[in-house]
Amino acid sequence: MKQLLMAVVLFPVLVGWSLAARAQQRPEDGGHEIQLWTGSGYSVPGGTSNTGVWNLGLRYGWILTRPHGPGFLKGRFEYAVDGVPAFVVFQPANTAYGAGFNPLNLKWNFATRGALSPYIELSGGTLFTNHNVPDGTNTVNFTSCAALGTHILGDSHNWSIEVRYMHISNAGLATPNPGLNTVQVRLGIGKFLGRH
Repeated sequence: MKQLLMAVVLFPVLVGWSLAARAQQRPEDGGHEIQLWTGSGYSVPGGTSNTGVWNLGLRYGWILTRPHGPGFLKGRFEYAVDGVPAFVVFQPANTAYGAGFNPLNLKWNFATRGALSPYIELSGGTLFTNHNVPDGTNTVNFTSCAALGTHILGDSHNWSIEVRYMHISNAGLATPNPGLNTVQVRLGIGKFLGRH
């Protein structure tokens, strides 16, 4: 576990240094973001335990504002949607396969000058699975997330790495509703497109 944590911490630093001397595409007002991402994690206290998740998705985002805010909080607001064609939940009773859609991704891209472009994000969506998630509940769930990450900017594309907290719940569609809380690491490859 310590080696994984060190790799997660050092990866953006090493890649950032290697890209620092190159021209970088960055978020700009009126621009767009496209990204392919994958994430994986494990359950944490506050819900169902002994459960792992893996997901894969596509993102399209609209950068809506020019930089706003004071000092180090200065950034651009982005709205994005995610299609999630693959979502796997590894639970003790079975493995559930599903897909989802996240129509609400509110992202704040901090305005920086270097090769790293950090961000924070709040998001929500739906998840449909072939087995109940958690076991004994429902096949339709809602997801809410909070994430902290960074883009590693390059000249033709960028990488991203983030830590994401995800809550999965059926919101009372079925009883019981114990929910599932996970912490995930998500990696992405994408591109910022300038305004058209």
